[in-house]
Amino acid sequence: MKSKKKVVKKEKKKSTKILRRYMDVAGVKSETGRIAKIIFNVCIFLNLVFSGYLIWFFIQHKGYPILYIIGLTLMIWTLAFLALVFFVWLFFFVFMDFKIFHRRKSIEEVLPDFLHFTATNIRAGMTVEKAMWFAVRPRFGVLAKEIETVAKEVMSGSDLGDSLERFATKYNSNVLKRSVNLIVEGMDAGGEIGNLLTKIATHIEEVRLMKKEMAANVTTYVIFITFAAIIATPALLALSSQLLGVIGEIFSSIDIPSGTQMMFSIKESAVTPENFRTFSVLVLFITSLFSAMIISVIKKGNVVEGIKYIPTYIIVSLLIYFAASSLLGSMMSGIF
Repeated sequence: MKSKKKVVKKEKKKSTKILRRYMDVAGVKSETGRIAKIIFNVCIFLNLVFSGYLIWFFIQHKGYPILYIIGLTLMIWTLAFLALVFFVWLFFFVFMDFKIFHRRKSIEEVLPDFLHFTATNIRAGMTVEKAMWFAVRPRFGVLAKEIETVAKEVMSGSDLGDSLERFATKYNSNVLKRSVNLIVEGMDAGGEIGNLLTKIATHIEEVRLMKKEMAANVTTYVIFITFAAIIATPALLALSSQLLGVIGEIFSSIDIPSGTQMMFSIKESAVTPENFRTFSVLVLFITSLFSAMIISVIKKGNVVEGIKYIPTYIIVSLLIYFAASSLLGSMMSGIF
């Protein structure tokens, strides 16, 4: 029993450490226990709301067996509650991923300018820590606050290299970490830091420009995927939906005399226009979602940076589908 308790405690400490690390990278200062308590209370509240709705439903619709009601309630407070906890934690981590991404992006966008200013100050005769301090500009945002923190730590007696490395670990940015490592190695080697910072900043700008050129070179693929996802697929599904309704009307209007023997039988279609419409909306949602994600990866290199494409693609594809269905419906109603 003691060994099992120790294993549970170790796993709990490990998960708490991972969560703390995740929150630090995302810039969330709250305690892990407080976050877990909030999420647990949210799940309890949502479960109570759903249970209250079920009680109201059973009061309005009488005739359900009491064992059925008890079994459903127990299922809600066990399986449904666990599923709810899982999805709420999943939503929390997705939200943390967005915060981590935006923090990384805000740092990487202004890092080359900061390095250029720092290099200029070093060439003017300042020490590295003073050069960083005087290179801070209000438009640098988060980077300005972090450099102020580094400067305060250095003034209080901390080593500049250690402070910079602690600063780099707060962000999930390989560009920042490599730049800090090069700066620390340059200071330890006693090299010309001004020229090193200029080369690092130039390299970051060249990589950024190269990514933009690569995104421009794949415009053809983006146009093809966009056309297939939000124009061709909705139009074809709308046409199929209308043809399904027309074929159903034709078969329903055929009058076969009794006693007539035929080589084939005409039966009512198993797929109704309403079911096919629901299927079409689901297909368009999934197709638009993954098409937007693919385009985001092609243009930006990751899904998070192009997340804005997803709602646009879904809305446009559904609007085109319903517009095409209405237009084709009015055209075919005049023909048949």
